[in-house]
Amino acid sequence: MVRRNGPKARENWKVTSTGQVAASELERRRAELHGAFGNDAFGRLAEKAARLFGTPQYILGQTVAVLAWVVLNSTQLHLGFAWDVYPFIALNLLFSLQAAYAAPLILLAQTRQADRDKTHSERLEQSHSRLERAAKTETDKILELLRSNTDLTQQDKELTEQVADLTRQIHALLTKQHKS
Repeated sequence: MVRRNGPKARENWKVTSTGQVAASELERRRAELHGAFGNDAFGRLAEKAARLFGTPQYILGQTVAVLAWVVLNSTQLHLGFAWDVYPFIALNLLFSLQAAYAAPLILLAQTRQADRDKTHSERLEQSHSRLERAAKTETDKILELLRSNTDLTQQDKELTEQVADLTRQIHALLTKQHKS
């Protein structure tokens, strides 16, 4: 059993009625995102590599390395011989090797991001649906209260008219008795 310390540990795990430890919502979400590579370390590595390949620092570094390669092999400086003469077959082989690994890593990272986006979108949709239902329920309650208020106002008006009519009748009877 994995033991966790700190205040977050109590939030991440809860004990079920049978005494088994159940993963929290966060752990369940993480489990949803795990791919075909087990603990998903390979997927995280692919994402890091994809982020690296898209940075200006990587492109600038690769450009400097290629220029150094070409200069060293074209001028035969430093070594006295060229290990990869024009048309730079070894350099092309290295580029092919890099592309052979970079493309699948980038595709894997994109797939993982698409899965996360889909999961996020589904959660947003569920949240919006729940909020719409709650808004509809509250709107219905408000409409019912308005109807009830309208009915009470109508009853109040009718009762006020009846009281006014009875008051006039009593006043008329009292005035009639007083005259006689």
